[in-house]
Amino acid sequence: MVPINATDVTPQNTRVTNALSAEDSSVRLQAAMAVGSNPDPVFLEPLVERCAVEPDFFVRDTLSWALTRFPPEITLPRLRRELDSERTQARSQALHTLSKIGDRSTWDWITRDMLRDADDEAARTAWRVAVVLVPEDEEEELAGELVLQLGRGDRKVQLSLSRALADLGDVIKPALERAAESSDPAVAVHARATELLRQNPETAFDAALDEARRVVALGPGRAAEASEAGGC
Repeated sequence: MVPINATDVTPQNTRVTNALSAEDSSVRLQAAMAVGSNPDPVFLEPLVERCAVEPDFFVRDTLSWALTRFPPEITLPRLRRELDSERTQARSQALHTLSKIGDRSTWDWITRDMLRDADDEAARTAWRVAVVLVPEDEEEELAGELVLQLGRGDRKVQLSLSRALADLGDVIKPALERAAESSDPAVAVHARATELLRQNPETAFDAALDEARRVVALGPGRAAEASEAGGC
């Protein structure tokens, strides 16, 4: 924790700190913007604590932006502590902020437990930050870990995973090919849809899912024959 001297607690600082938890979300947003525009270490703790409970997406994002304005040497140790929080939003927002800072030295902080978090939102955030921070020589291992989550969750969760996997590029292809042969239809469909996105990032996810379901239902050979017949 950053030590706060009594001389740091000015009336102005107190007003800004109180504004970070005001009832009106626009007041909270303005307070976060003010702190980010003039970062003072006295606000580090209030910002991190507010991240854990802030209900408004835009305010949360601004809180993270404000944290990126502080020197990494004081922000990163505090975020690392937050990764062990029992509060899901605290963990998720700390991960999100790490992705914004983009310091690759924090890669080792991203554990398998985070990538497999039972909470979908926390897991989605972990997938995104992992892809941002992973060293090139560990991309293949990360790909193998992420494909274990194929078939998980609703459309939003699956889209997040597909985007994370696609962002890894060609290194993900062998793992996706193996997953596409899974006996679990949900895994096979998700793997094939992800490969379609990897090949063409402009592909709509719903269209990729529909095509993948068709291939899994018919089998690759019959699906290819049906496509050729339909093209005649």
